[in-house]
Amino acid sequence: MTRHLAIALLLLSAGAAAAQALLVHNARGLTLDERGRVIRFDALQIGPDGRVQAIGRLAELPPGDVPRLDAGGRVLMPGLIDAHGHVLALGAARRSLQLRDTPDLTAALAAIRAHAQARPQAAWVTGGGWNQAAWQLGRFPTAAELDTAERDRPVWLSRVDGHAGWANSRALAIAGIHRDTPDPTGGRIERDASGEPTGVLVDAAMGLVERHVPAEDEAELAASLDTAAAELLALGITTVHDAGISAAADQLLRQRAAAGQLPLRIYGMARGSDEAFMARLRSAGPLRDLGDGHYTLRAVKLFADGALGSRGAALLAPYSDAPGTQGLLFRSDADLLAQMRAAAKAGFQVNVHAIGDAANRQALAGFEALARELGPRSTGLRHRIEHAQVIALPDLPRFARAQVIASVQPTHATSDMNMAEDRVGPQRIQGAYAWQRLLKAGATLACGSDFPVEEPSPWAGLYAAVTRQDAHGKPVSGWYRQQALNPVQALDCFTRSAAFAGHAEKDVGLLTPGHRADFILVDRDPLTASPAALLKTQVLQTWVGGRRVYERQP
Repeated sequence: MTRHLAIALLLLSAGAAAAQALLVHNARGLTLDERGRVIRFDALQIGPDGRVQAIGRLAELPPGDVPRLDAGGRVLMPGLIDAHGHVLALGAARRSLQLRDTPDLTAALAAIRAHAQARPQAAWVTGGGWNQAAWQLGRFPTAAELDTAERDRPVWLSRVDGHAGWANSRALAIAGIHRDTPDPTGGRIERDASGEPTGVLVDAAMGLVERHVPAEDEAELAASLDTAAAELLALGITTVHDAGISAAADQLLRQRAAAGQLPLRIYGMARGSDEAFMARLRSAGPLRDLGDGHYTLRAVKLFADGALGSRGAALLAPYSDAPGTQGLLFRSDADLLAQMRAAAKAGFQVNVHAIGDAANRQALAGFEALARELGPRSTGLRHRIEHAQVIALPDLPRFARAQVIASVQPTHATSDMNMAEDRVGPQRIQGAYAWQRLLKAGATLACGSDFPVEEPSPWAGLYAAVTRQDAHGKPVSGWYRQQALNPVQALDCFTRSAAFAGHAEKDVGLLTPGHRADFILVDRDPLTASPAALLKTQVLQTWVGGRRVYERQP
């Protein structure tokens, strides 16, 4: 992958050539149509505006004196859409300490120690990706344990889901966290039996430390963007719905898009917790299709709760494996609705993070209230629930009734299956990661990965969607396999329906005439490949708007 990223970065630094008319032939083409039906073709004609003019058999396409590209019999398909990712966070993660692959706490501490020793000038030691469940620790790690790796400088490491952080004693001292520090609203300071903070902060409590961590400067933000864009293009992702655009990221993306230097498309969800940023956006209104559709900011990201792994997801009844807690709702019903209403009245799609069944119920009630108050002015914005992981069975039909899109991440199911049923028990698990139940209840599903929480590979996402298995094919029968998607449904959720979730169904997601020529050439057909083969799909070329922005080298 490293070589491929270097090649993609070279293309980015050189600048993509302007779109031109082009005829791609000798392809095994596939796309869905506007109704989700599969269309096969062997030639695709692109106009000088970078949009598809025609698809079909080569002999059937209008003749013309335009350049031709021989696809060499490879599969040509729409560029994939990740409906929930974090672009700059992915780039930053690739350039920082990551603990995702550490097998246990001992290995993690060794990696932290080595990383800190290699950076003696760094004021803070930062990184993330730890997962106490994967370490089979049975508890959260502690500040005292982290002190054995680095004692003198503050250390702050986010959990793999981004909903908890691990601090050493120095970081806790800088943040002024002690036994008398109260839990903030929507957050929790983990404490020992005597009431002393242990070093792990959950959800809103993370801000107690994070406000002291130096922010990335402009050069670091730009480097994160370039690193992430190169990786995503090499994976065949041509559009990302970025779930939490900061004011600084918005400024960078506007500059890049206006200058024609943003090689993939980003549909932004503004970070709703930044009230100053939100006030400016509400005054200015949504941004649409800057840089020939490369950057749009017309959604707002809000949080209803935390995550299942750290027991911050808000449940209607106590956790099955921790009867003393039900998780955390970040805001009261009235406060969340007020935020939702302000964004919707300003014309922004409202996308609410909700993982637990209590949080999903709170978000659904808010969207229903907006529909009653504003009618089509609200429902036409295509509001979304991000994650929609654990849903009470009676609440499933409410998605369709309120016209709320379920934005789900297939690899979350296969990553969480080692602990999800422990958390919620055998009854509630029936409404968890329940993709077929949502579809049968009339909901629209859009799929993504939530990178860098999960790896960004859409092929891993498609594989997880159709198998409900991990990369090793476990469990053999699939985890609650009856909720798996079929291959066409899975492709739909990463293309057509994901485009709809970003108000872009007339522009991206399909390769029918009039759509932007965002396509990829790959080495196998995702609709006919075996699951094991699907997981190993290689992207050979990536095109955005009729311009080649990535090419794999032998």
